Amino acid sequence: MAPSVAVENLNPKVLKCEYAVRGEIVIHAQRLQQQLQTQPGSLPFDEILYCNIGNPQSLGQQPVTFFREVLALCDHPSLLEKEETKSLFSADAISRAKRILSTIPGRATGAYSHSQGIKGLRDAIAAGIALRDGFPANADDIFVTDGASPGVHMMMQLLLRDEKDGILCPIPQYPLYSASIALHGGTLIPYYLDEKTGWGLEISELKKQLEDARSKGIDVRALVVINPGNPTGQVLAEDNQCDIVRFCKNEGLVLLADEVYQENIYVDDKKFNSFKKIARSIGYGEDDLPLVSFQSVSKGYYGECGKRGGYMEITGFSASVREQVYKIASVNLCSNITGQILASLIMNPPKVNYMAFFKLCPDRKCQTVQLKISALFCRKGMNHMLPTRQRKMESFNL
Repeated sequence: MAPSVAVENLNPKVLKCEYAVRGEIVIHAQRLQQQLQTQPGSLPFDEILYCNIGNPQSLGQQPVTFFREVLALCDHPSLLEKEETKSLFSADAISRAKRILSTIPGRATGAYSHSQGIKGLRDAIAAGIALRDGFPANADDIFVTDGASPGVHMMMQLLLRDEKDGILCPIPQYPLYSASIALHGGTLIPYYLDEKTGWGLEISELKKQLEDARSKGIDVRALVVINPGNPTGQVLAEDNQCDIVRFCKNEGLVLLADEVYQENIYVDDKKFNSFKKIARSIGYGEDDLPLVSFQSVSKGYYGECGKRGGYMEITGFSASVREQVYKIASVNLCSNITGQILASLIMNPPKVNYMAFFKLCPDRKCQTVQLKISALFCRKGMNHMLPTRQRKMESFNL
């Protein structure tokens, strides 16, 4: 009797899906690591460093003290009643933990929350977005997720009906997008970044790929833009972003903005501008452009990959569509509470008039300097391997 479950009778979408970040090379590295453990000295090296994915703390980056103090107090609130806690934790961490716990029903970080995330934490995230962009943000537009990846999957579930639905995606790209599009049965429409112009995004290239896809009967639903770039490390110019926003508006596309590397910019002549800020700056309001922005606690100077925190901000969708997004979020009950707290902290860190600011600053400066040095070493190494293709690296993360 044939086995009831075999590769031949699995979901073909799963078989089509590929995710090279955790693919064959990593599997081989894990085998070698096991060999090192069971047969020490059998290989000409004694350690394997996993650089296949941005995972800073596995490579020695230290967590931010203020963030970890707040998490510890939230997870063990009885510490707040002990006198010795005042000598072990900063006053601002104690104050922030009390404020966060007051927004959590029963002060229970081990309980389920609202499917979009705890309202008080979403308020803090929205306040951080508004301060960053200079335009209002609404907590009801925030969906807190276990990192940015679940948000991407949720949007692919929402937008892709079958292989006749397509998503414009940059090449080179982070493999999450090609994997998610395949897993949800859609078609990836590639647009190619121009290495000669520092991995620039040309509107003419977008138009060419869009028209080609439509000529084949594909309904192109959305445009993915990764800014700062991953893996390319470029930071889009403001004028370029304006053109991209207008392109999406004119072509009726959802703009999916991957902005998780917004804290990883290492050149003085570039700065991060969110696509929401750009859209509002050129006069587009809530109803003019469907826009989804993704952020994560895994990158930046914080690098809290294992805590699995992030969010997506959704604007420009009708109430009936938003109900469907909420339904998808509800199926997963909620994101983890530790990640929710961290997402609120990275978007609303201590301000300059708080003592915790001076505790945060050395951590942040140290991490940023180390990441910049890593970026410079990486650029030097790559330019040495490819001397005819010298490139500046504007953004980078471990």
